[in-house]
Amino acid sequence: MSCKATARIPASTTNLGPGFDVLGLALQLYSTVTLEITGEDTEVVVSGVDFEKIPSTPEHSGFKAVETIFQRSGIPRPKGMRLRIENGIPAIRGLGGSGTAILGGLLTANELCDTPFSLSDILDIASEIEGHPDNVAASLYGGMVISVQDGKRIHTIKLDCDPALHLVLAIPEFTLSTQAARDILPDTVKFSDAIYNISRCSLLVASIATGQLDMLALSMKDVLHQPYRSNLIPGFDEVVEAASAAGALSITLSGAGPTIAAFCLNNMEIVGKQMKAAFMRHNIPCEIKVLRADPEGARVWTHDKENR
Repeated sequence: MSCKATARIPASTTNLGPGFDVLGLALQLYSTVTLEITGEDTEVVVSGVDFEKIPSTPEHSGFKAVETIFQRSGIPRPKGMRLRIENGIPAIRGLGGSGTAILGGLLTANELCDTPFSLSDILDIASEIEGHPDNVAASLYGGMVISVQDGKRIHTIKLDCDPALHLVLAIPEFTLSTQAARDILPDTVKFSDAIYNISRCSLLVASIATGQLDMLALSMKDVLHQPYRSNLIPGFDEVVEAASAAGALSITLSGAGPTIAAFCLNNMEIVGKQMKAAFMRHNIPCEIKVLRADPEGARVWTHDKENR
């Protein structure tokens, strides 16, 4: 058994408008998780972006994921371990940070146990812990991932994205928990609304698969969750209108929000400036990031072997 393993996991933006809990896109923004057997006290060490918002205790979801691997593999858990998280993803902002921590714990523990679980197994376990597969599937595999849950198994297809496609992320200073964003959603939806989202989601997948990015403006429209969640984000409509006027192809909530993602082929700097100005008119500071899709997904390696 190796004594130290590290995983680098990309952030994700999910739903992409109509693909609620189904579609996810990996982003070129990363957290790094290192698990080391120390023989000393168990500890969780968090550094980097928003470290103060992330628990540094064995109750952390990443460490719970580590324990899950040892429990399910039947390998006795070492007495002393250190889980170090170098966080590069704004926390509780709809960018899949919790999923990256869970994957980091699973992948590094799996590596230290000599990989008893396949990547497909890892995805099933991560989805079970996270409660939905869209963000962990994208972060694990990279690209745009379509996820379908069948019982306890997650089935996926990965699509590569045109490298010309950029995302301009307007990341507000305030946070919004996924649970709060789910609690605001209705228990039932109209049949016509279900058809609306099925048609847009299908068109979105086809648009990415065929490179017909001119269809994104139509295909990323949604009536199932964004009309409700947008009420939790002051200035949402103005930010969307500003990004559209500046040349964005389409604009969606990133995950549960409050981050707003504009999909662009050009004018990224102008789009970002206009989104930031719209938020500031509501006295909400925000950070702008311009990113591409991550095509590779998570990587994991041990420190006494070649990188995998």
